[in-house]
Amino acid sequence: MPGPRDKGVPEKSKNFGAAITRLIKELKNYRAKIIISTTVAITSTAIAIISPSFLSDLTDTISAGLGGSIDFSAVWKFILIIVSLYIVSTIFEIIESFLMTDVANGFARDLRTRISEKINCLPLKFFDRNEIGDTLSRVTNDVDTLAQSLSDSLASILVNILMLVGVVAMMFVTSAPLAVTAIISGILGLVFVALILSRSQKYFSMRQKELGKINSHIEEVYSGLNVVRVYNAKAEASKKFDYLNKRVYDANRKSQFLSGLMPPMMHFIGNLGYVAVCVMGAILVTNHAITFGVIVAFIVYVRMFTRPLTQIAQSLNLLQSSAAAAERVFEFLDEKEMAKETAPAYLDKNTVKGEIEFKNVHFGYTEDKVIIKNFSAKAMPGQKIAIVGPTGAGKTTMVNLLMKFYNINDGDILIDSVSIHDLTRENVHELFTMVLQDTWLFSGTFRENIVYNHAQISDAEIDRVCDTVGLTHFIKTLPKGINSKISDNDSVSAGQRQLITIARGMIKNAPFLILDEATSNVDTRTEELVQKAMDKLMKGRTSFIIAHRLSTIKNADLILVMKDGNIIETGTHDELMKKNGFYAELYNSQFRH
Repeated sequence: MPGPRDKGVPEKSKNFGAAITRLIKELKNYRAKIIISTTVAITSTAIAIISPSFLSDLTDTISAGLGGSIDFSAVWKFILIIVSLYIVSTIFEIIESFLMTDVANGFARDLRTRISEKINCLPLKFFDRNEIGDTLSRVTNDVDTLAQSLSDSLASILVNILMLVGVVAMMFVTSAPLAVTAIISGILGLVFVALILSRSQKYFSMRQKELGKINSHIEEVYSGLNVVRVYNAKAEASKKFDYLNKRVYDANRKSQFLSGLMPPMMHFIGNLGYVAVCVMGAILVTNHAITFGVIVAFIVYVRMFTRPLTQIAQSLNLLQSSAAAAERVFEFLDEKEMAKETAPAYLDKNTVKGEIEFKNVHFGYTEDKVIIKNFSAKAMPGQKIAIVGPTGAGKTTMVNLLMKFYNINDGDILIDSVSIHDLTRENVHELFTMVLQDTWLFSGTFRENIVYNHAQISDAEIDRVCDTVGLTHFIKTLPKGINSKISDNDSVSAGQRQLITIARGMIKNAPFLILDEATSNVDTRTEELVQKAMDKLMKGRTSFIIAHRLSTIKNADLILVMKDGNIIETGTHDELMKKNGFYAELYNSQFRH
Protein backbone atom coordinates (compact mmCIF):
# COMPACT_ATOMS: atom_id res chain seq x y z
CA MET A 1 0.00 0.00 0.00
CA PRO A 2 1.21 3.53 -0.62
CA GLY A 3 3.08 5.35 2.07
CA PRO A 4 2.31 8.87 3.22
CA ARG A 5 4.63 10.38 0.62
CA ASP A 6 3.41 8.20 -2.25
CA LYS A 7 1.09 10.45 -4.22
CA GLY A 8 1.20 8.44 -7.46
CA VAL A 9 3.04 11.23 -9.27
CA PRO A 10 6.03 9.98 -11.27
CA GLU A 11 9.33 11.73 -11.31
CA LYS A 12 10.41 13.00 -14.70
CA SER A 13 12.78 10.53 -16.34
CA LYS A 14 16.22 12.07 -16.79
CA ASN A 15 17.69 9.03 -18.51
CA PHE A 16 15.85 9.16 -21.85
CA GLY A 17 18.91 10.20 -23.84
CA ALA A 18 21.19 7.83 -21.95
CA ALA A 19 18.83 4.89 -22.48
CA ILE A 20 18.56 5.55 -26.23
CA THR A 21 22.34 5.96 -26.54
CA ARG A 22 22.87 2.67 -24.70
CA LEU A 23 20.23 1.00 -26.88
CA ILE A 24 22.06 2.08 -30.05
CA LYS A 25 25.35 0.74 -28.66
CA GLU A 26 23.73 -2.57 -27.76
CA LEU A 27 22.58 -2.95 -31.37
CA LYS A 28 26.17 -3.18 -32.64
CA ASN A 29 25.79 -6.86 -33.57
CA TYR A 30 22.94 -5.89 -35.89
CA ARG A 31 24.68 -2.89 -37.40
CA ALA A 32 25.07 -4.50 -40.85
CA LYS A 33 21.36 -5.33 -41.14
CA ILE A 34 20.41 -1.89 -39.86
CA ILE A 35 22.69 -0.22 -42.41
CA ILE A 36 21.26 -2.35 -45.25
CA SER A 37 17.73 -1.68 -44.06
CA THR A 38 18.38 2.04 -43.76
CA THR A 39 20.01 2.15 -47.22
CA VAL A 40 17.03 0.38 -48.74
CA ALA A 41 14.66 2.73 -46.92
CA ILE A 42 16.63 5.79 -48.08
CA THR A 43 16.52 4.53 -51.68
CA SER A 44 12.77 4.02 -51.38
CA THR A 45 12.48 7.52 -49.91
CA ALA A 46 14.54 9.03 -52.73
CA ILE A 47 12.28 7.36 -55.30
CA ALA A 48 9.21 8.70 -53.51
CA ILE A 49 10.71 12.21 -53.50
CA ILE A 50 11.53 12.10 -57.22
CA SER A 51 8.13 10.78 -58.35
CA PRO A 52 6.15 14.07 -57.88
CA SER A 53 8.40 15.84 -60.43
CA PHE A 54 7.21 13.34 -63.08
CA LEU A 55 3.65 13.87 -61.84
CA SER A 56 4.16 17.62 -62.43
CA ASP A 57 5.41 16.95 -65.98
CA LEU A 58 2.44 14.64 -66.61
CA THR A 59 0.01 17.34 -65.41
CA ASP A 60 1.66 20.04 -67.55
CA THR A 61 1.61 17.76 -70.62
CA ILE A 62 -2.11 17.12 -70.17
CA SER A 63 -2.79 20.82 -69.47
CA ALA A 64 -0.87 21.89 -72.56
CA GLY A 65 -2.96 19.56 -74.76
CA LEU A 66 -6.33 20.63 -73.44
CA GLY A 67 -6.57 23.45 -76.02
CA GLY A 68 -5.47 21.23 -78.92
CA SER A 69 -4.31 17.63 -78.99
CA ILE A 70 -2.84 15.70 -76.06
CA ASP A 71 0.49 13.93 -76.62
CA PHE A 72 -0.62 10.48 -75.40
CA SER A 73 2.77 8.90 -76.08
CA ALA A 74 4.34 11.34 -73.58
CA VAL A 75 1.44 10.80 -71.17
CA TRP A 76 1.90 7.00 -71.21
CA LYS A 77 5.64 7.43 -70.83
CA PHE A 78 5.20 9.49 -67.66
CA ILE A 79 2.53 7.08 -66.33
CA LEU A 80 4.86 4.11 -66.90
CA ILE A 81 7.73 5.89 -65.14
CA ILE A 82 5.57 6.88 -62.14
CA VAL A 83 4.04 3.36 -61.74
CA SER A 84 7.49 1.75 -62.02
CA LEU A 85 8.87 4.09 -59.35
CA TYR A 86 5.96 3.28 -57.02
CA ILE A 87 6.44 -0.50 -57.53
CA VAL A 88 10.19 -0.30 -56.84
CA SER A 89 9.55 1.90 -53.79
CA THR A 90 6.99 -0.61 -52.45
CA ILE A 91 9.42 -3.54 -52.88
CA PHE A 92 12.13 -1.64 -51.03
CA GLU A 93 9.70 -0.82 -48.19
CA ILE A 94 8.84 -4.54 -47.83
CA ILE A 95 12.56 -5.43 -47.68
CA GLU A 96 13.19 -2.72 -45.08
CA SER A 97 10.25 -3.90 -42.97
CA PHE A 98 11.48 -7.53 -43.09
CA LEU A 99 15.03 -6.58 -42.08
CA MET A 100 13.96 -4.38 -39.16
CA THR A 101 11.52 -7.01 -37.91
CA ASP A 102 14.37 -9.51 -37.93
CA VAL A 103 16.61 -7.04 -36.09
CA ALA A 104 14.00 -6.23 -33.44
CA ASN A 105 13.10 -9.85 -32.66
CA GLY A 106 16.71 -11.03 -32.84
CA PHE A 107 17.75 -8.30 -30.41
CA ALA A 108 14.88 -9.25 -28.06
CA ARG A 109 15.96 -12.91 -28.24
CA ASP A 110 19.55 -11.95 -27.38
CA LEU A 111 18.36 -9.80 -24.48
CA ARG A 112 16.36 -12.68 -23.02
CA THR A 113 19.40 -14.94 -23.34
CA ARG A 114 21.61 -12.36 -21.62
CA ILE A 115 19.06 -11.89 -18.83
CA SER A 116 18.86 -15.67 -18.33
CA GLU A 117 22.65 -15.89 -18.12
CA LYS A 118 22.73 -12.83 -15.86
CA ILE A 119 20.36 -14.45 -13.38
CA ASN A 120 22.87 -17.27 -12.90
CA CYS A 121 25.65 -14.76 -12.25
CA LEU A 122 23.83 -12.65 -9.67
CA PRO A 123 24.44 -13.18 -5.95
CA LEU A 124 21.54 -14.29 -3.78
CA LYS A 125 21.63 -10.86 -2.14
CA PHE A 126 20.07 -9.43 -5.30
CA PHE A 127 17.05 -11.75 -5.00
CA ASP A 128 16.82 -11.00 -1.28
CA ARG A 129 16.13 -7.33 -2.03
CA ASN A 130 14.20 -7.56 -5.34
CA GLU A 131 10.76 -8.98 -5.96
CA ILE A 132 10.53 -11.98 -8.28
CA GLY A 133 7.55 -10.55 -10.19
CA ASP A 134 9.44 -7.36 -11.03
CA THR A 135 12.37 -9.38 -12.40
CA LEU A 136 9.96 -11.47 -14.48
CA SER A 137 8.36 -8.28 -15.79
CA ARG A 138 11.76 -7.10 -17.07
CA VAL A 139 12.24 -10.41 -18.90
CA THR A 140 8.75 -10.38 -20.46
CA ASN A 141 7.01 -6.98 -20.57
CA ASP A 142 10.06 -4.78 -20.98
CA VAL A 143 11.80 -6.95 -23.57
CA ASP A 144 8.53 -7.36 -25.51
CA THR A 145 8.02 -3.60 -25.46
CA LEU A 146 11.49 -3.17 -26.96
CA ALA A 147 10.82 -5.78 -29.65
CA GLN A 148 7.46 -4.28 -30.62
CA SER A 149 8.63 -0.70 -30.87
CA LEU A 150 12.20 -1.07 -32.10
CA SER A 151 11.36 -1.97 -35.70
CA ASP A 152 8.88 0.91 -35.92
CA SER A 153 10.97 3.62 -34.33
CA LEU A 154 14.76 3.55 -34.56
CA ALA A 155 15.28 3.25 -38.34
CA SER A 156 11.99 5.01 -39.04
CA ILE A 157 13.18 8.20 -37.37
CA LEU A 158 16.35 8.36 -39.47
CA VAL A 159 14.52 7.59 -42.73
CA ASN A 160 11.80 10.14 -42.06
CA ILE A 161 14.33 12.81 -41.15
CA LEU A 162 16.10 12.18 -44.47
CA MET A 163 12.77 12.25 -46.27
CA LEU A 164 11.92 15.54 -44.58
CA VAL A 165 15.21 17.07 -45.69
CA GLY A 166 14.81 15.72 -49.23
CA VAL A 167 11.24 16.95 -49.57
CA VAL A 168 12.16 20.40 -48.27
CA ALA A 169 15.01 20.59 -50.81
CA MET A 170 12.71 19.53 -53.68
CA MET A 171 10.07 22.04 -52.59
CA PHE A 172 12.59 24.89 -52.69
CA VAL A 173 13.82 23.73 -56.10
CA THR A 174 10.23 23.65 -57.37
CA SER A 175 8.96 26.90 -55.80
CA ALA A 176 10.55 28.82 -52.93
CA PRO A 177 7.37 30.81 -51.98
CA LEU A 178 5.27 27.65 -51.71
CA ALA A 179 8.08 25.91 -49.79
CA VAL A 180 8.17 28.68 -47.17
CA THR A 181 4.37 28.49 -46.86
CA ALA A 182 4.46 24.72 -46.20
CA ILE A 183 7.40 24.89 -43.78
CA ILE A 184 5.77 27.51 -41.56
CA SER A 185 2.84 25.14 -40.92
CA GLY A 186 5.32 22.30 -40.28
CA ILE A 187 7.17 24.30 -37.64
CA LEU A 188 3.94 24.64 -35.67
CA GLY A 189 3.71 20.84 -35.66
CA LEU A 190 7.29 20.39 -34.45
CA VAL A 191 6.72 22.81 -31.56
CA PHE A 192 3.62 20.86 -30.54
CA VAL A 193 5.50 17.53 -30.71
CA ALA A 194 8.29 18.91 -28.50
CA LEU A 195 5.77 20.05 -25.89
CA ILE A 196 4.08 16.63 -25.85
CA LEU A 197 7.37 14.71 -25.54
CA SER A 198 8.54 16.82 -22.63
CA ARG A 199 5.42 15.91 -20.64
CA SER A 200 4.74 12.29 -21.61
CA GLN A 201 8.10 10.52 -21.03
CA LYS A 202 7.70 10.37 -17.25
CA TYR A 203 4.42 8.49 -17.68
CA PHE A 204 5.99 5.90 -20.00
CA SER A 205 8.65 5.24 -17.35
CA MET A 206 5.96 5.06 -14.68
CA ARG A 207 3.97 2.55 -16.75
CA GLN A 208 6.88 0.07 -17.01
CA LYS A 209 7.61 0.34 -13.27
CA GLU A 210 3.96 -0.11 -12.31
CA LEU A 211 3.67 -3.15 -14.59
CA GLY A 212 6.57 -4.66 -12.65
CA LYS A 213 4.82 -3.98 -9.34
CA ILE A 214 1.49 -5.47 -10.40
CA ASN A 215 3.26 -8.56 -11.78
CA SER A 216 5.03 -8.97 -8.43
CA HIS A 217 1.70 -8.79 -6.60
CA ILE A 218 0.04 -11.31 -8.94
CA GLU A 219 2.97 -13.73 -8.60
CA GLU A 220 2.90 -13.33 -4.82
CA VAL A 221 -0.86 -13.89 -4.49
CA TYR A 222 -1.12 -16.88 -6.82
CA SER A 223 1.95 -18.62 -5.36
CA GLY A 224 0.34 -18.30 -1.92
CA LEU A 225 -3.30 -18.65 -2.97
CA ASN A 226 -4.07 -21.26 -0.30
CA VAL A 227 -2.90 -18.89 2.44
CA VAL A 228 -5.00 -16.07 0.98
CA ARG A 229 -8.09 -18.28 1.03
CA VAL A 230 -7.44 -19.76 4.48
CA TYR A 231 -7.23 -16.27 5.98
CA ASN A 232 -10.18 -15.00 3.91
CA ALA A 233 -7.86 -12.29 2.64
CA LYS A 234 -9.45 -12.06 -0.79
CA ALA A 235 -10.70 -8.55 -0.07
CA GLU A 236 -7.27 -7.42 1.15
CA ALA A 237 -5.50 -8.92 -1.89
CA SER A 238 -8.12 -7.44 -4.23
CA LYS A 239 -7.78 -4.04 -2.57
CA LYS A 240 -4.03 -3.98 -3.18
CA PHE A 241 -4.50 -5.29 -6.72
CA ASP A 242 -7.08 -2.58 -7.45
CA TYR A 243 -4.65 0.06 -6.16
CA LEU A 244 -1.78 -1.24 -8.32
CA ASN A 245 -4.11 -1.75 -11.29
CA LYS A 246 -5.28 1.85 -10.99
CA ARG A 247 -1.65 3.01 -10.99
CA VAL A 248 -1.07 1.12 -14.25
CA TYR A 249 -4.33 2.50 -15.65
CA ASP A 250 -3.38 6.07 -14.76
CA ALA A 251 0.09 5.75 -16.27
CA ASN A 252 -1.30 4.18 -19.46
CA ARG A 253 -4.11 6.69 -19.75
CA LYS A 254 -1.86 9.72 -19.33
CA SER A 255 0.95 8.47 -21.57
CA GLN A 256 -1.39 7.30 -24.33
CA PHE A 257 -3.57 10.40 -24.12
CA LEU A 258 -0.62 12.73 -24.49
CA SER A 259 1.01 10.69 -27.25
CA GLY A 260 -2.40 10.23 -28.89
CA LEU A 261 -2.68 13.98 -29.34
CA MET A 262 0.15 13.95 -31.89
CA PRO A 263 -1.47 12.19 -34.91
CA PRO A 264 -4.66 14.32 -35.03
CA MET A 265 -2.67 17.51 -34.51
CA MET A 266 -0.25 16.53 -37.27
CA HIS A 267 -3.22 15.80 -39.55
CA PHE A 268 -4.56 19.24 -38.74
CA ILE A 269 -1.19 20.79 -39.55
CA GLY A 270 -1.10 18.82 -42.81
CA ASN A 271 -4.58 19.99 -43.84
CA LEU A 272 -3.60 23.53 -42.91
CA GLY A 273 -0.58 23.15 -45.20
CA TYR A 274 -2.83 21.99 -48.06
CA VAL A 275 -5.05 25.07 -47.68
CA ALA A 276 -2.07 27.42 -47.47
CA VAL A 277 -0.40 25.88 -50.57
CA CYS A 278 -3.65 26.03 -52.57
CA VAL A 279 -4.23 29.70 -51.69
CA MET A 280 -0.62 30.73 -52.34
CA GLY A 281 -0.48 28.55 -55.48
CA ALA A 282 -3.62 30.15 -56.92
CA ILE A 283 -2.08 33.58 -56.42
CA LEU A 284 1.19 32.54 -58.12
CA VAL A 285 -0.63 30.84 -61.05
CA THR A 286 -2.73 33.99 -61.53
CA ASN A 287 0.50 36.01 -61.73
CA HIS A 288 1.97 33.40 -64.13
CA ALA A 289 4.80 32.73 -61.64
CA ILE A 290 4.24 28.94 -61.74
CA THR A 291 2.28 26.42 -63.79
CA PHE A 292 -0.69 24.37 -62.65
CA GLY A 293 1.50 21.24 -62.62
CA VAL A 294 3.67 22.81 -59.91
CA ILE A 295 0.62 23.14 -57.65
CA VAL A 296 -0.26 19.47 -58.22
CA ALA A 297 3.33 18.45 -57.43
CA PHE A 298 3.36 20.68 -54.35
CA ILE A 299 0.15 19.15 -52.99
CA VAL A 300 1.93 15.79 -53.14
CA TYR A 301 5.02 17.33 -51.52
CA VAL A 302 2.92 18.78 -48.69
CA ARG A 303 1.53 15.29 -48.02
CA MET A 304 5.07 13.91 -48.14
CA PHE A 305 6.21 16.74 -45.84
CA THR A 306 3.56 16.18 -43.18
CA ARG A 307 3.75 12.38 -43.34
CA PRO A 308 7.34 12.17 -42.02
CA LEU A 309 6.44 14.72 -39.34
CA THR A 310 3.55 12.50 -38.25
CA GLN A 311 5.67 9.35 -38.39
CA ILE A 312 8.51 11.01 -36.49
CA ALA A 313 6.01 11.99 -33.80
CA GLN A 314 4.70 8.41 -33.64
CA SER A 315 8.24 7.00 -33.65
CA LEU A 316 9.24 9.27 -30.81
CA ASN A 317 6.16 8.07 -28.97
CA LEU A 318 7.31 4.45 -29.43
CA LEU A 319 10.86 5.47 -28.63
CA GLN A 320 9.68 6.73 -25.25
CA SER A 321 8.26 3.27 -24.47
CA SER A 322 11.51 1.73 -25.71
CA ALA A 323 13.58 4.07 -23.55
CA ALA A 324 11.55 3.31 -20.43
CA ALA A 325 11.77 -0.45 -21.06
CA ALA A 326 15.45 -0.30 -22.04
CA GLU A 327 16.26 1.63 -18.88
CA ARG A 328 14.86 -1.20 -16.73
CA VAL A 329 16.43 -3.99 -18.79
CA PHE A 330 19.88 -2.38 -18.84
CA GLU A 331 19.59 -1.59 -15.13
CA PHE A 332 19.17 -5.33 -14.54
CA LEU A 333 22.02 -6.26 -16.89
CA ASP A 334 24.30 -3.78 -15.11
CA GLU A 335 23.70 -5.31 -11.68
CA LYS A 336 26.91 -6.31 -9.92
CA GLU A 337 27.68 -9.96 -10.52
CA MET A 338 29.34 -12.46 -8.25
CA ALA A 339 33.10 -12.03 -8.23
CA LYS A 340 34.98 -13.97 -10.88
CA GLU A 341 36.68 -16.97 -9.36
CA THR A 342 40.10 -18.44 -9.81
CA ALA A 343 40.36 -22.15 -9.15
CA PRO A 344 43.81 -23.20 -7.98
CA ALA A 345 42.25 -26.38 -6.61
CA TYR A 346 39.67 -28.92 -7.75
CA LEU A 347 38.04 -31.73 -5.79
CA ASP A 348 36.71 -34.77 -7.64
CA LYS A 349 33.54 -35.99 -5.97
CA ASN A 350 34.58 -39.60 -6.63
CA THR A 351 37.82 -39.24 -4.62
CA VAL A 352 36.81 -36.84 -1.84
CA LYS A 353 37.36 -38.25 1.65
CA GLY A 354 34.51 -36.28 3.22
CA GLU A 355 36.10 -34.03 5.86
CA ILE A 356 34.80 -30.50 6.48
CA GLU A 357 36.07 -27.95 8.97
CA PHE A 358 34.70 -24.52 9.90
CA LYS A 359 37.48 -22.26 11.21
CA ASN A 360 36.47 -19.07 13.05
CA VAL A 361 33.74 -18.20 10.54
CA HIS A 362 32.16 -14.72 10.71
CA PHE A 363 29.27 -13.67 8.47
CA GLY A 364 26.48 -11.14 8.14
CA TYR A 365 23.95 -10.59 5.33
CA THR A 366 24.68 -6.89 5.79
CA GLU A 367 28.00 -5.42 6.84
CA ASP A 368 26.57 -3.76 9.93
CA LYS A 369 24.91 -6.91 11.32
CA VAL A 370 27.07 -9.98 11.91
CA ILE A 371 24.95 -13.04 12.74
CA ILE A 372 27.59 -15.82 12.64
CA LYS A 373 30.32 -15.08 15.17
CA ASN A 374 33.51 -17.12 15.40
CA PHE A 375 31.87 -20.41 14.34
CA SER A 376 34.21 -23.42 14.46
CA ALA A 377 33.38 -27.10 13.98
CA LYS A 378 34.78 -30.20 12.32
CA ALA A 379 33.02 -33.07 10.57
CA MET A 380 34.88 -36.31 9.90
CA PRO A 381 34.23 -38.52 6.85
CA GLY A 382 30.92 -40.38 7.01
CA GLN A 383 29.69 -38.60 10.15
CA LYS A 384 26.14 -37.40 10.69
CA ILE A 385 26.32 -33.84 12.01
CA ALA A 386 23.09 -32.38 13.35
CA ILE A 387 22.71 -28.61 13.72
CA VAL A 388 19.96 -27.58 16.12
CA GLY A 389 18.87 -24.41 17.83
CA PRO A 390 16.02 -21.91 18.03
CA THR A 391 14.74 -20.01 15.02
CA GLY A 392 17.23 -17.34 13.96
CA ALA A 393 20.21 -19.09 15.51
CA GLY A 394 21.99 -19.26 12.12
CA LYS A 395 21.50 -22.91 11.16
CA THR A 396 20.40 -22.40 7.56
CA THR A 397 22.92 -19.58 7.19
CA MET A 398 25.72 -22.06 7.91
CA VAL A 399 24.43 -24.28 5.13
CA ASN A 400 24.30 -21.32 2.74
CA LEU A 401 27.94 -20.56 3.56
CA LEU A 402 28.93 -24.19 3.19
CA MET A 403 27.32 -24.26 -0.29
CA LYS A 404 29.09 -20.98 -1.13
CA PHE A 405 25.77 -19.26 -1.82
CA TYR A 406 27.26 -16.38 0.18
CA ASN A 407 30.90 -15.50 0.81
CA ILE A 408 32.05 -15.51 4.44
CA ASN A 409 33.26 -12.22 5.92
CA ASP A 410 36.13 -13.76 7.85
CA GLY A 411 37.54 -17.16 8.68
CA ASP A 412 37.54 -20.20 6.40
CA ILE A 413 35.75 -23.42 5.50
CA LEU A 414 37.98 -26.37 4.57
CA ILE A 415 36.84 -29.33 2.49
CA ASP A 416 39.40 -32.12 2.71
CA SER A 417 41.85 -29.47 3.98
CA VAL A 418 41.24 -27.33 0.84
CA SER A 419 39.96 -23.78 1.41
CA ILE A 420 36.53 -23.11 -0.03
CA HIS A 421 38.02 -19.88 -1.43
CA ASP A 422 40.21 -22.01 -3.72
CA LEU A 423 37.25 -23.90 -5.18
CA THR A 424 34.75 -22.66 -7.73
CA ARG A 425 31.10 -22.50 -6.78
CA GLU A 426 30.31 -25.12 -9.42
CA ASN A 427 32.90 -27.48 -7.89
CA VAL A 428 31.44 -26.95 -4.40
CA HIS A 429 27.89 -27.54 -5.65
CA GLU A 430 29.06 -30.72 -7.36
CA LEU A 431 30.18 -32.11 -4.00
CA PHE A 432 26.83 -31.64 -2.22
CA THR A 433 23.34 -33.05 -2.41
CA MET A 434 20.62 -30.96 -0.78
CA VAL A 435 17.19 -32.12 0.37
CA LEU A 436 15.25 -29.09 1.56
CA GLN A 437 12.05 -28.43 3.45
CA ASP A 438 10.41 -27.02 0.32
CA THR A 439 10.49 -29.67 -2.39
CA TRP A 440 11.04 -28.50 -5.97
CA LEU A 441 9.57 -30.42 -8.89
CA PHE A 442 9.29 -28.99 -12.37
CA SER A 443 6.64 -29.68 -15.01
CA GLY A 444 7.92 -32.80 -16.76
CA THR A 445 7.93 -36.54 -16.30
CA PHE A 446 8.77 -38.27 -13.02
CA ARG A 447 11.81 -39.73 -14.73
CA GLU A 448 13.05 -36.27 -15.77
CA ASN A 449 12.60 -35.01 -12.21
CA ILE A 450 14.58 -37.90 -10.74
CA VAL A 451 17.52 -37.80 -13.20
CA TYR A 452 17.57 -33.99 -13.25
CA ASN A 453 20.67 -32.72 -15.09
CA HIS A 454 22.24 -36.18 -15.22
CA ALA A 455 22.42 -37.81 -18.64
CA GLN A 456 23.00 -41.45 -19.47
CA ILE A 457 21.31 -42.86 -16.37
CA SER A 458 20.05 -46.36 -17.10
CA ASP A 459 16.51 -47.49 -16.34
CA ALA A 460 17.94 -50.20 -14.12
CA GLU A 461 19.73 -47.60 -11.99
CA ILE A 462 16.54 -45.52 -11.72
CA ASP A 463 14.52 -48.59 -10.72
CA ARG A 464 17.12 -49.45 -8.07
CA VAL A 465 17.01 -45.93 -6.61
CA CYS A 466 13.21 -45.80 -6.62
CA ASP A 467 13.09 -49.19 -4.91
CA THR A 468 15.64 -48.04 -2.32
CA VAL A 469 13.67 -44.92 -1.30
CA GLY A 470 10.26 -46.64 -1.49
CA LEU A 471 8.86 -44.98 -4.63
CA THR A 472 8.31 -48.11 -6.72
CA HIS A 473 4.75 -48.84 -5.57
CA PHE A 474 3.64 -45.24 -6.14
CA ILE A 475 5.21 -45.10 -9.62
CA LYS A 476 3.48 -48.35 -10.64
CA THR A 477 0.10 -46.75 -9.89
CA LEU A 478 0.73 -43.96 -12.44
CA PRO A 479 -0.88 -44.25 -15.91
CA LYS A 480 2.44 -44.29 -17.78
CA GLY A 481 4.64 -45.31 -14.90
CA ILE A 482 7.79 -43.28 -14.44
CA ASN A 483 7.18 -41.54 -17.79
CA SER A 484 3.97 -39.95 -16.54
CA LYS A 485 3.99 -36.18 -16.55
CA ILE A 486 3.84 -34.22 -13.34
CA SER A 487 2.57 -30.66 -12.90
CA ASP A 488 1.46 -28.37 -10.11
CA ASN A 489 -2.09 -29.66 -10.55
CA ASP A 490 -1.17 -33.31 -9.92
CA SER A 491 -2.15 -34.79 -6.56
CA VAL A 492 1.34 -35.77 -5.43
CA SER A 493 1.58 -35.71 -1.65
CA ALA A 494 4.27 -33.86 0.28
CA GLY A 495 5.84 -37.15 1.30
CA GLN A 496 5.94 -38.43 -2.28
CA ARG A 497 7.51 -35.18 -3.44
CA GLN A 498 10.14 -35.49 -0.74
CA LEU A 499 10.91 -39.08 -1.76
CA ILE A 500 11.38 -37.91 -5.36
CA THR A 501 13.92 -35.29 -4.23
CA ILE A 502 15.71 -37.96 -2.18
CA ALA A 503 15.83 -40.22 -5.24
CA ARG A 504 17.25 -37.28 -7.18
CA GLY A 505 19.96 -36.93 -4.54
CA MET A 506 20.84 -40.62 -4.81
CA ILE A 507 21.23 -40.29 -8.57
CA LYS A 508 23.63 -37.37 -8.04
CA ASN A 509 25.69 -39.52 -5.65
CA ALA A 510 27.64 -36.63 -4.08
CA PRO A 511 29.96 -37.24 -1.08
CA PHE A 512 28.28 -34.62 1.14
CA LEU A 513 24.62 -34.36 2.07
CA ILE A 514 22.59 -31.49 3.51
CA LEU A 515 19.12 -32.13 4.95
CA ASP A 516 17.39 -28.88 5.84
CA GLU A 517 14.15 -29.57 7.73
CA ALA A 518 13.48 -32.32 5.18
CA THR A 519 10.64 -33.94 7.17
CA SER A 520 8.94 -30.89 8.64
CA ASN A 521 6.14 -30.84 6.03
CA VAL A 522 4.99 -34.44 6.42
CA ASP A 523 2.96 -36.34 8.98
CA THR A 524 4.49 -38.72 11.51
CA ARG A 525 3.79 -41.88 9.51
CA THR A 526 5.15 -40.42 6.29
CA GLU A 527 8.09 -39.10 8.28
CA GLU A 528 9.06 -42.67 9.09
CA LEU A 529 9.14 -43.55 5.36
CA VAL A 530 11.08 -40.42 4.48
CA GLN A 531 13.45 -40.97 7.40
CA LYS A 532 14.21 -44.52 6.22
CA ALA A 533 14.90 -43.21 2.72
CA MET A 534 17.15 -40.49 4.13
CA ASP A 535 19.05 -43.02 6.24
CA LYS A 536 19.84 -44.93 3.07
CA LEU A 537 20.82 -41.68 1.35
CA MET A 538 23.14 -40.74 4.23
CA LYS A 539 24.95 -44.06 4.20
CA GLY A 540 28.65 -43.49 3.47
CA ARG A 541 28.21 -39.71 3.19
CA THR A 542 29.22 -36.86 5.47
CA SER A 543 25.80 -35.43 6.33
CA PHE A 544 24.60 -32.17 7.85
CA ILE A 545 21.10 -32.32 9.26
CA ILE A 546 19.09 -29.27 10.28
CA ALA A 547 16.03 -30.28 12.27
CA HIS A 548 13.58 -28.81 14.74
CA ARG A 549 12.18 -32.27 15.50
CA LEU A 550 14.97 -33.41 17.79
CA SER A 551 13.66 -36.98 17.75
CA THR A 552 14.97 -37.32 14.18
CA ILE A 553 18.60 -36.64 15.11
CA LYS A 554 19.03 -38.77 18.24
CA ASN A 555 21.37 -41.12 16.36
CA ALA A 556 23.61 -38.31 15.01
CA ASP A 557 27.35 -38.76 15.53
CA LEU A 558 27.69 -35.12 16.59
CA ILE A 559 25.13 -32.49 17.51
CA LEU A 560 26.03 -28.81 17.26
CA VAL A 561 23.76 -26.61 19.36
CA MET A 562 23.62 -23.04 18.01
CA LYS A 563 22.35 -19.87 19.59
CA ASP A 564 22.83 -16.30 18.32
CA GLY A 565 25.33 -17.43 15.67
CA ASN A 566 27.61 -19.35 18.04
CA ILE A 567 28.03 -22.98 19.04
CA ILE A 568 27.17 -23.21 22.71
CA GLU A 569 27.12 -27.04 23.09
CA THR A 570 28.50 -30.06 21.24
CA GLY A 571 28.22 -33.81 21.73
CA THR A 572 25.98 -36.80 21.10
CA HIS A 573 22.35 -36.87 22.16
CA ASP A 574 23.09 -38.82 25.33
CA GLU A 575 26.05 -36.59 26.24
CA LEU A 576 24.04 -33.42 25.80
CA MET A 577 21.10 -34.77 27.79
CA LYS A 578 23.46 -35.61 30.67
CA LYS A 579 24.77 -32.03 30.62
CA ASN A 580 21.19 -30.86 31.24
CA GLY A 581 21.94 -27.66 29.36
CA PHE A 582 20.31 -25.73 26.51
CA TYR A 583 19.88 -28.83 24.27
CA ALA A 584 18.24 -30.78 27.08
CA GLU A 585 15.87 -27.89 27.64
CA LEU A 586 14.95 -27.83 23.92
CA TYR A 587 14.45 -31.60 23.81
CA ASN A 588 12.37 -31.76 26.97
CA SER A 589 10.19 -28.86 25.82
CA GLN A 590 9.13 -30.94 22.79
CA PHE A 591 8.33 -34.08 24.76
CA ARG A 592 7.14 -32.61 28.05
CA HIS A 593 3.56 -33.56 27.30
